[in-house]
Amino acid sequence: MSTDLQHIRIGLTQNHACSYLPERQERVAVALDSNLHTEQNYQILMANGFRRSGDTIYKPHCEHCNACQPIRVAIADFIASKSQRRLLNNASLLRWEMKPDLDDNWFELYSRYITQRHKNGTMYPPREDEFTRFAKTSWLETGFLHIYDESNRLLAVAVTDIMDQCASAFYTFFDPDSSLSLGTLAVLYQIKYCQQTSKHWLYLGYQIDECPAMNYKTRFQRHQRLVNQRWQG
Repeated sequence: MSTDLQHIRIGLTQNHACSYLPERQERVAVALDSNLHTEQNYQILMANGFRRSGDTIYKPHCEHCNACQPIRVAIADFIASKSQRRLLNNASLLRWEMKPDLDDNWFELYSRYITQRHKNGTMYPPREDEFTRFAKTSWLETGFLHIYDESNRLLAVAVTDIMDQCASAFYTFFDPDSSLSLGTLAVLYQIKYCQQTSKHWLYLGYQIDECPAMNYKTRFQRHQRLVNQRWQG
């Protein structure tokens, strides 16, 4: 890390059941210094494997597991796969727009998504105030990539942290009844946004190879993973 971030204070949470590999225990390291809450410092922290949840900046720090690997897409080198090009073609009537705020009707879509897809998760039951605390922060620009169908119906929202050198795919929710792969489509549109705004990277969070629900992230080429504090790929 840069000189001013070499001696950051870290706090460790208690071990608890992992959200992604239920048979394992999870623990995270939390960056405690409030002066880290700037766009520039957060970009450096992300390059070192950190993420945020609300105002909290953290990274996995599990005692007996290294399954979580930060993953990012190199925007200049991105080439859509055959299946991704087919998806974009099937979605040709859709449109997307990055907005500074959520549409008024976002919570109805979010509620359906959580209730149908994540009823056993920590976000259930869906609550508007809880999601706002989770998704928004005062020290970083956060955009909301909205996806609409041809009748202007809201299909998906991809919460996206926006920095000068990169963007971060923070959280996505979508119409659970759609026949399209809206999660993948949201990432493809976030990549398009990064191309249009000259970003170098799109961070996709953590990749866990043993968690099938996460393996879609590895299909965005060229991607890199942070392994032993070095980006590889």
